[in-house]
Amino acid sequence: MQAEAATIEPTEASELIRRAAALIFDVDGTLAETEELHRQAFNHAFVCHGLDWHWDRAVYKDLLRVTGGKERIRAYHGRQEIASPLSDADIAELHRVKTAHYAELIETGCCPLRPGVTDLLTAAKARGQRLAIATTTSHGNIDALLSQALGMRWTAHFDAIVAGDDVRSKKPAPDVYLEVLARLKLAASDCVAIEDSANGLIAASQASIPVLITRSMFFRDDDFSAARVVLDDLSGLG
Repeated sequence: MQAEAATIEPTEASELIRRAAALIFDVDGTLAETEELHRQAFNHAFVCHGLDWHWDRAVYKDLLRVTGGKERIRAYHGRQEIASPLSDADIAELHRVKTAHYAELIETGCCPLRPGVTDLLTAAKARGQRLAIATTTSHGNIDALLSQALGMRWTAHFDAIVAGDDVRSKKPAPDVYLEVLARLKLAASDCVAIEDSANGLIAASQASIPVLITRSMFFRDDDFSAARVVLDDLSGLG
């Protein structure tokens, strides 16, 4: 049975947020329920490449334990008993096609920010708190989502944006969070990380940052017992 996280009332969660000098957000699953679109985009890339692969939701949920899109492709390829070799260039091209199709899906406006996210961003800025992003996804994927959701000048909202390819190791390694702390010049205890997965919780915790979890579609059954707060969404935290 999954260990339960400590129960914290919404008012206490709000206080945790309000006391922080900076809020550090994961992207996929946290800011928006993007993972289903990522799954569809991967399958589109496989068809374009002539592969007979198809990731259904169960397969994709399992593959999400592997952080990073290119790493996910490589891991799945390695599981196939009979598979044509895929070079690093092949994997990079698959990921390029996937990323382009993901951006096309996002541009349709089908993936709004999750409940409470916009209000929390607005309220945090009004309070003078700093905002940052610490994610495994690529800068292109972040830009596709937030340009649609927050406008073309979305980067002005954030004091630090660190993506998976900016660091040596992706989550659950703490690298993205350590890099964000360095850029913000803040102590871990002055920040709150907002995450949706066990890998994200581990990464932030290894950087000694308190973590608030907002449960998402693919990760809601993860073990969040080490989180300070576990909520269904971010509504009412502004």
